[in-house]
Amino acid sequence: MFLELIKLARPRHWIKNGVVLAAVIFAGQATVPGQLELSFLAVAIFCMLSSAVYTLNDIVDRNKDRLHPRKKTRPIASGTVPVSVAAVMLILLVVIGLTAAWFINLGFFLISCAYFVLNVLYSFWLKNVVIADVMAIAIGFVLRAYAGAFAIDVVASKWLLINTLLLALFLGFGKRRHELGLLEGEAKSHRRILDHYSQYLLDQLIGVVTPSVLVVYMLYTFSAEVSSKLGTENLFITIPFVIYGIFRYLYLIHKKDEGGSPTRVLTSDKPMLIDVVLWLVTVFIVLYIR
Repeated sequence: MFLELIKLARPRHWIKNGVVLAAVIFAGQATVPGQLELSFLAVAIFCMLSSAVYTLNDIVDRNKDRLHPRKKTRPIASGTVPVSVAAVMLILLVVIGLTAAWFINLGFFLISCAYFVLNVLYSFWLKNVVIADVMAIAIGFVLRAYAGAFAIDVVASKWLLINTLLLALFLGFGKRRHELGLLEGEAKSHRRILDHYSQYLLDQLIGVVTPSVLVVYMLYTFSAEVSSKLGTENLFITIPFVIYGIFRYLYLIHKKDEGGSPTRVLTSDKPMLIDVVLWLVTVFIVLYIR
């Protein structure tokens, strides 16, 4: 049972909470005593809250998940974890997570509450509203980025937030496209919102978001304001890694029928993993090694 509860928490997806660290890295605070430790504590709190959200989703969607070729093996859908046990786990994760958030500071606590409330709304309502379903997921990532800034008491960069929003929209629409192709005729029975999408529509949406991600990131790296704040004009060196990452993800969606889980893509696709690691190393060198 314990291993099944760990599986229910989806630790593999905790990597998404790395967005919380964006503020401390891009604010140049990673080497300031105490700031990095505080940021990692914030990440741990969001891991608890996100696991609570995953548990809630699995409880709500257990019947639909049984129709999905991959999700049918999840602990609640497969029956290995009773709903009552999952509910207790959900409550504990929320209580512990929000209590810990309160002890960081009020702003971080409020953002944490907003993140959880947004995901509750998603589980019961927003996931059935076309376009708004993906936007809700994207805003969840923006709240993570905001939380990272509040945790270390720095002003959240507008560039960071818009980049986070656009990238999350790109990944979200890519995930919907993969689900639509994977489930085919059973798409509606698994996820009702998929009946309102088509591959053509999703390709159009991805086609709008993709250049937006690239252009905004390029403008960010060339911004005089950003260069002055960070003390370097060399952030543009990271642009090729972002371009490759976006194009690689599109390749995986269209040619490899992958993209249903960005986390799985990141951890299983070696070229993508290498690209992300090189991007992170380059960012660190540009910002912290002068």
